[in-house]
Amino acid sequence: MATVADKVVVPTMQLERLFSMKGGKGESSYANNSQAQARHAKSMLHLVKENLDLAELQASDNPFVVVDLGCASGSNTINVVDVIIKHIIKRYEASGLKQPEFSAFFTDLPSNDFNSLFQLLPPLGNYGARTEECVAANNHRSYFTAAVPGSFYRRLFPAKTVNIFHSAFSLHWLSQMPEIVVDKKSSAYNKGRVFIHGSSAIIANGYKKQFQTDLRSFLSARSVEMKRGGSMFLVCLGRTSLDPTDQGGPGLLFGTHFQDAWDDLVKEGLISSEKRDSFNIPVYAPSLQDFREVVESDGSFTINKLELFKGGSPLVVNKPDDASEVGRALANSCRSVAGVLVDAHIGDKLSDELFHRVASRATSHGKVLLEQIQFFHVVASLSFAN
Repeated sequence: MATVADKVVVPTMQLERLFSMKGGKGESSYANNSQAQARHAKSMLHLVKENLDLAELQASDNPFVVVDLGCASGSNTINVVDVIIKHIIKRYEASGLKQPEFSAFFTDLPSNDFNSLFQLLPPLGNYGARTEECVAANNHRSYFTAAVPGSFYRRLFPAKTVNIFHSAFSLHWLSQMPEIVVDKKSSAYNKGRVFIHGSSAIIANGYKKQFQTDLRSFLSARSVEMKRGGSMFLVCLGRTSLDPTDQGGPGLLFGTHFQDAWDDLVKEGLISSEKRDSFNIPVYAPSLQDFREVVESDGSFTINKLELFKGGSPLVVNKPDDASEVGRALANSCRSVAGVLVDAHIGDKLSDELFHRVASRATSHGKVLLEQIQFFHVVASLSFAN
């Protein structure tokens, strides 16, 4: 995706250096607009623990390593890592094996707000004490931490060093926009739209191929980095429809009021149609079959569980009957995940104008919006193929 800011074109290949969830602690920050993700993650913890029970425990002087891929900012990633490590510690206690030390790595693209994330970390427990005493200590953590910036579509860790990989709500983000979708001369050029939802089959196929290429790269990297006996738990946006042009909940988030707001800017002469057409949201919500095809063709991993999980609405509001609150929630939710890309493309001032229109349009459809916008997630538990 070629993004434009101050008349400087940012090539597609640099998307990973630009993109991140919106940092900081403001109203439209990811930290303040990821309550739905927290709720969805909590409802899947039993599946996470089932996956963790598949991991082999070994008596070793080497650390037990847990990695969260696509950590963003906010407390969600810290909460899930805490659950993972406490569960593994309980397994060690039950097994009678010597407990190792624990390391947790939080990974995301270089522009991620790691500073805000690490400000939320509780202090490290007393490692002179027994591990179980550290775990029991209030407001202390029982693991060492580090940030690892980089794309998870490439290698991030030394070979055979990671016990547990976890990734939630990240794999639907493409590494780049498909070239055929942004090429004006291509029959798959996504003219007039900023997302796949409601597009043609040839455009949707371009998105699908990019997603599957990215997932293959992801699995290839993890197959080198994960220890034998390790496990991997993955969650990404998914869809119920077999038709990839129907993106379901993500389609309503990015393909209705968000799309209409871009069209408003064009109609009012604030931006050109070419400016709108050169912007695309690099998201693809796969079907279970899309996901399964890649895992099985790659062959590195066995699927322990693969299902479509109903997460519910991405909008968290205190007063569902307050249409203006629903409108703000949708605009802030949209901005928290895509705002960085919009800001880079049209600048902060027009970005404010765009999301003001998103909120206004969503407000006028508040009640219907809450009922209709539902997210489903592809949930995959994987371990090494025998």
